[in-house]
Amino acid sequence: MSGTKPPRQEFTDSDPDDTSEELTAVVCLESDLQDGQMMEVEVGHRSVLLTRTEGKISAIGNQCTHYGAPLSKGVISGHRVRCPWHGSCFNVHTGDLEECPGMDCLPRHKVKIQNSKVYVSVNKKTFMQEKRIKNMGAAVPGVTHTILLLGGGAASLMCAETLRQEYYSGRIIMVTRDELLPYDKTRLSKVMNVESDSILLRRMEFFHQYDIEVWLRKEALSVDTDKKTISFDDGSVQSYDQLLISTGCRAKGLDVPGMKLDNIKMLETPEDARQIHAACLGCNVVLVGTSFVGMEVASYLIDKAYSITVIGSSVLPYQNTLGPEIGKVTMMMLSEKNVKFYMNDNVTEVKGVNGKVKEVVLKSGKVIPADVLIVGIGIIPNSEFLRGSNIQMDAKNFVPVDKYMRTNIPNVYCGGDVATFPLAMANNKRVNIGHWQMAQAHGRIAALNMLNKQTELNSVPFYWTVLLGKTIRYAGYGEGYTEIVMKGNFEDRKFLALYIKNDEVIAAASLNYDPAVSAVAERFTAGKVITKEEAQMSFICLFVTIAVNKDKGFGHVGESGGEETDFAHGVKKQQPQ
Repeated sequence: MSGTKPPRQEFTDSDPDDTSEELTAVVCLESDLQDGQMMEVEVGHRSVLLTRTEGKISAIGNQCTHYGAPLSKGVISGHRVRCPWHGSCFNVHTGDLEECPGMDCLPRHKVKIQNSKVYVSVNKKTFMQEKRIKNMGAAVPGVTHTILLLGGGAASLMCAETLRQEYYSGRIIMVTRDELLPYDKTRLSKVMNVESDSILLRRMEFFHQYDIEVWLRKEALSVDTDKKTISFDDGSVQSYDQLLISTGCRAKGLDVPGMKLDNIKMLETPEDARQIHAACLGCNVVLVGTSFVGMEVASYLIDKAYSITVIGSSVLPYQNTLGPEIGKVTMMMLSEKNVKFYMNDNVTEVKGVNGKVKEVVLKSGKVIPADVLIVGIGIIPNSEFLRGSNIQMDAKNFVPVDKYMRTNIPNVYCGGDVATFPLAMANNKRVNIGHWQMAQAHGRIAALNMLNKQTELNSVPFYWTVLLGKTIRYAGYGEGYTEIVMKGNFEDRKFLALYIKNDEVIAAASLNYDPAVSAVAERFTAGKVITKEEAQMSFICLFVTIAVNKDKGFGHVGESGGEETDFAHGVKKQQPQ
């Protein structure tokens, strides 16, 4: 049923001179949609998602507010639908966002059933709007309570928005050392000639409208939790009542001779991305590091650089994250595009001529020509300003928090890449996960608990990486897995990999196999176990089919969706071949 459309619409206000505020169409028969199913319908050439849960038929927008994926190709589970591309979740009755990385809600449309026909009405004035901002409050004059957000990334922005959505009426100050308003950092390694303005998550008008102060180019130097003050690099001091630390991490540099030469780059900001793009055109490029960022940059540069060489300290890319099988197919994909790999090796020296990079020397003795060297070997937490404070840090200078995002100091919270936190789906093991979606979840949970709306972090990690226009999706936490159950074939570049530990699935990764990873994420979110035996069954969407049979109302899975490719000014959707 998912993804199907009735053959023809029957409009009730077809008169072109009609002045009513709504456009209404008969979209299907009531019997066309069973409980726990969804379908895509059209009203006036606009895509609408029709769902039926617990007997109630609802209609919301069909395009995910994140990158526009068709939700009808995703997974419906109870009262919510999960996007097939990046895991955003929406309430099917209200259209409200329930899980990031999306930020906005979906439009909700009126549904009426008459004579066994389903009528959907859309508002003509808001007809073209594919997303909506959830109702938000603003500051109230005379309220002096202040919440200070250190950092201008995903966690801080989501915290600020959640506070206003919950009608917090005090002062909100977001402070960042960046020169830009919060932006989509996931785009930097995918679209490196990106214009900064095109990736802003919110415009300044938004922050003004909802009384969220944003201080740019300002860095915290110290915290006094007794006085509840922050000292900044411009000499100013700001007091707070509640504090969120979400200062993120920065790129780790190589500690070898020659690192002060020109054309050695690290990717942290849009300006870094643009500089890398410009510097690499027609040049010999060496990339050190086989993480997600390193592989995405290599993929991006394939038709731009003269040569690309990747240096990795492990045997295969992603060896400690996605595993050797996916690392092997990734390496194969890039090698076919003439990317050279030197694995199980390290850089020992960088040599230059006239102050610029000329050669990279490896531990193995290999000497590689290089006009540009890009380093992506890890991260360092931006937590130096906490030294000397009472806020606890671990041995690696990350900040531990509990399931409510609280630090060891009352009214001080932490989230995003700088935090370590208990992961519910991994038996509350303390982890550090640098996923965009997880940072957003941290910000939301911190905000709710700041307002004494006690809420535990229960989000399932969801990640995606784009290589050669194809997206590998990942959900769960696969550390310590002992084997992989695979559907499809790595070599064919169409697979679903299920990571097994103690005879249970703990994570999933896929390529060209949507919406399988979203279905796994829904199972994890619901606390449902996927056994190794279930994983080994040979259904197209094996565990989901089982879930429908076993857990009434779990949902229906759509057909495989298309791939998406990021561009500086939007998203291009490519249908499967």
